[in-house]
Amino acid sequence: MPRGDKSKYTDKQKRQAQHIEEGYEQRGVPEEEAERRAWATVNKTSGGGRKSGSGRGKPTNKGPTRKGGRLGGAASAARPAAARSASAKKAAATRASRAK
Repeated sequence: MPRGDKSKYTDKQKRQAQHIEEGYEQRGVPEEEAERRAWATVNKTSGGGRKSGSGRGKPTNKGPTRKGGRLGGAASAARPAAARSASAKKAAATRASRAK
């Protein structure tokens, strides 16, 4: 099996990688780098592609997911309270107008 072959991954792992990749691309990461990071995250979380056989399963490691969530708020925390409040009010108004 050549390197980079994704046939041993489950559909769920493939979906996870796709969602993670999309998130990186939205933040401006180049496409190839986003794909590499996404699969690295899936591998770190689930231990790589799932293999068949009884008793081979291992619990998922949610550390990489938590790390991303914690780091995500750093930029917001550096902004003044008034700016954060204004953004929150604007987002709430947008949600309210879409709900109508």
